[in-house]
Amino acid sequence: MIENLLNPSKYPDKPDNVKLVQTHISYVFISRNLVYKIKKPVNFGFLDFTSLEKRKYFCNREIILNSRLSPDIYIKTVPVLKTNNDYFYDGENGKIVDYAVVMKRIDEQFLVKNLLKQDKIKTNDFKVIAEHLFKFHNKYPASIETAKENSSIEMLKFTTDENFSQTEQYIGITIAESGFKNLKSYTNDFYIKNKELLNKRIADSKIKECHGDLHLEHVGIKDNKAFFLDCIEFNERFRIIDVANEIAFLAMDLDYNGYKDFSKDFIDFYISISNDTEIITLINFYKIYRAYVRGKVTSFLIDDKNIPENQKKAIISTAKNYFTLAESYLEES
Repeated sequence: MIENLLNPSKYPDKPDNVKLVQTHISYVFISRNLVYKIKKPVNFGFLDFTSLEKRKYFCNREIILNSRLSPDIYIKTVPVLKTNNDYFYDGENGKIVDYAVVMKRIDEQFLVKNLLKQDKIKTNDFKVIAEHLFKFHNKYPASIETAKENSSIEMLKFTTDENFSQTEQYIGITIAESGFKNLKSYTNDFYIKNKELLNKRIADSKIKECHGDLHLEHVGIKDNKAFFLDCIEFNERFRIIDVANEIAFLAMDLDYNGYKDFSKDFIDFYISISNDTEIITLINFYKIYRAYVRGKVTSFLIDDKNIPENQKKAIISTAKNYFTLAESYLEES
């Protein structure tokens, strides 16, 4: 199916070629003006795309949730159909074998990751991002009940315990045993030392309907306006989170890519706009969590049979770098 869908004739915008990009959970087909995203039939515990019904459901959820952030980008869900040995999108004939999210293709020059590389971003752009993010957070608060269900200390610990259990197999490959133990110890100690603050955050409605996956490739600036892509649709406990957790992801990714000044500026702008000074106490904890998750999901790609072996050396290096960054935050905590 994947090879067949790389045929440009399958796409209505008549591209010269189709580019395939893979993540640990998706196949992304990039056409001339459109992007088609098919979810991999995987189960990582925190997400389950193993059935056709589930993939359809989460494609629809992706459209609904992301349309709140970028209403002009996400278009619709379409079936992937098969007739004999031929695969195609949408239509009236054929057996439905999968589903795809259809999006407008974004000019990648406007993504923050590329603007940074081209030295086309300014400090004030991070104020624009912080303002847009704060408005979104305020528009979609989580109820106290939903916040407790998804962001209580018990649920946070469940999530971080899951991270550690799912990375034990990569000790000695992408993470050193000493780093694994130090990060796990710090995380568990943090819950004990900051129990009162973490509970207060729930009571003070600091748990919001967030984006949940806010790294540099998912944030853009165009015409002095911010836009966000690819929020978390597959698990509420990764999306209904503390706003400190949300901003820590983008700040961590800025650190990872060598833009520590912009990282600090972004955090400072959000704190100034929101008057949420408690973020200062929480930011390193959540940066560690975010760097660790990136190390984890990157490590997953080592075991993905659809990823060519010649790419896995770079994957291991990237995962190591995220885990090393997570450890570096221990010195600042």
